[in-house]
Amino acid sequence: MEIPWQKLSDDALTAIIEEFVTREGTEYGARERSLAQKVAEVRAQLQSGKLGLSHDSSSGTCQLHVKQP
Repeated sequence: MEIPWQKLSDDALTAIIEEFVTREGTEYGARERSLAQKVAEVRAQLQSGKLGLSHDSSSGTCQLHVKQP
C-alpha cells in the first residue's frame, strides 16, 4: 500500500531512508558519500516524485520504490 511520506514525522522518514541507504549491497558508484548526503539524495528523489514509499502489512515493513512515469 502506498503511503504519503509527507505525513510521516521527519524522524520517522529519516529512519526509513537511513535503513534503506545502509542496506548491504547498496551501491552509489565510485564516489564515496556520507550518510547525510545519501539521505538527502533519497529525500530529494521522494520530493521530486521519482521515488515512492509503500508499506507491506504482512511483513510490517516499509519500502522505497521507483515510481513509474
